[in-house]
Amino acid sequence: MNKVLVLFAHPVYQTSLVNKTLLAALPDSEFVTFHDLYEAYPDFLIDVHYEQQLLNDHDVIVFQHPLYWFSSPAILKEWMDLVLEHGYAYGTEGRALEGKQFISAISTGSDVVNYKGDRNIRNLLKPFEFTAKLCNMQYLPPFITYSGLKIKAGNFDQRLTQDYLSEQAGRYAYLLNELIQGNISEQECDAFNTMNQRYDTLEIHND
Repeated sequence: MNKVLVLFAHPVYQTSLVNKTLLAALPDSEFVTFHDLYEAYPDFLIDVHYEQQLLNDHDVIVFQHPLYWFSSPAILKEWMDLVLEHGYAYGTEGRALEGKQFISAISTGSDVVNYKGDRNIRNLLKPFEFTAKLCNMQYLPPFITYSGLKIKAGNFDQRLTQDYLSEQAGRYAYLLNELIQGNISEQECDAFNTMNQRYDTLEIHND
């Protein structure tokens, strides 16, 4: 069984219906560790040794956060700058993360139609993919939940919103359980731009 670390970074989590729904779907499992970076480090003074030990103790790292200006919230960039240091995560002797799995769980403000062509979500997340590769990690396609701003504003039919969020929560829980079981490999996912595509043909519910 794999140990999964969910690194969560959202500066205004209380206002995010999408992320509240996804977090409620996290499996209640001894193999899942939830770590809220903004809660742990409100002053941004990141404990590098502690964070590296967390990484050492887990097999799969899930980076859950909103897409802010085509990137991550500030604390996650700070975390990467400090924690994924030379000699630990990369470089000739930096092999601590080798073989571990890296996956992003992203919420976007815009609809899926706004992430087409050159602006497709996989292209926008290339810096994370390159980071994973430099650290000799397995990079898995991202899991995306779209339209966060419209959901927050109540611009969709309430029933459609609930159906969509329920579907996404079910898929997220299923994904995390698959990661625990070790049922997903980088090679198997080569054909997918997003993890969502993997589940498009499956009926998965958050019971």
